[in-house]
Amino acid sequence: MSPLIHTLRALTVAAFTLALVAPATVARAEPSPAELTRRIEKSSAELERVVEAHNELREKIKENRAAVDRLRERIGPLERQAAQSRADVGEMAATAYRTSNLGTVDALLHGGDPVSVLDRLGTLDHLTRQRQASIASYTTDQQRLLGEKTRLDVTLGQQAARSKELSATKRRIERDLSRLYELRRQAYGRATERPANRSNSAKDAPAVSGLAGTAVRYAYGALGKPYAWGQDGPNGYDCSGLTSAAWRAAGKQLPHNTRMQWGVVAHISRSELRPGDLVFYRSLGHVAIYVGDGQVIHAPTFGRNVEKRNVDLLTPYGYGRVR
Repeated sequence: MSPLIHTLRALTVAAFTLALVAPATVARAEPSPAELTRRIEKSSAELERVVEAHNELREKIKENRAAVDRLRERIGPLERQAAQSRADVGEMAATAYRTSNLGTVDALLHGGDPVSVLDRLGTLDHLTRQRQASIASYTTDQQRLLGEKTRLDVTLGQQAARSKELSATKRRIERDLSRLYELRRQAYGRATERPANRSNSAKDAPAVSGLAGTAVRYAYGALGKPYAWGQDGPNGYDCSGLTSAAWRAAGKQLPHNTRMQWGVVAHISRSELRPGDLVFYRSLGHVAIYVGDGQVIHAPTFGRNVEKRNVDLLTPYGYGRVR
């Protein structure tokens, strides 16, 4: 075999080997920090929507439970009314039996004083009308009771279905979180930011009067605390958990859900913004509290800590004032 042919064969084998090895080498290539950051931001935004859906479910379950309590409060008196009506009907039946000798025919047959006959007939008419009214009252109370119990059963069924949905959503969040935190380890060396030491951060809050000032000071006090999905403090927060906790400290109740918060605040323009107002982002997927001077405080996302940022950290969706 000539040296030329031997060389060509060797090159062919080398090229074939390289073709086999090269794809595997590319497949094992580690993603760049920029690519990891992109994946993290994408996963965080998607997961935050799931968390807010989870928070909305929890709020609706709370509403269902409150509705059940109200219905039970109404059913109690209805049950007592129904029992009283049954007793009244029984008493009327017993009275009718005892006074059956006052029947019209009996009264007429035995004759007597015409006035006495009329009295007897009047007594009969009164007993009849009283008994009919009592029966009607019992029937009405029974219908109301049955209607309320039907509503209660429907509400309880909805609550059970939502509770199952809540559990399924929670499992999905925990599964997705494990993947997200692994991405953060690859990109930053740890799954979460180190908690910042901001024990006196509330002292940095601007002087704001009234209830809004209380909410702003609370938000400053949360700076450096970790993002914790589904939580509203005091050790961690998600976005709507932070805003609801801040305003709860000021004596105002906000639902722990961004979309529901948007539904209960007064909508204002950007030019009307003042400390304590809420700023909404991501088509109602994120919310922050405005603290003045073009700044907001928010719980940013998984693995991050509560921070103060420019109001335009994302494109604002709208602005709201707690009523």
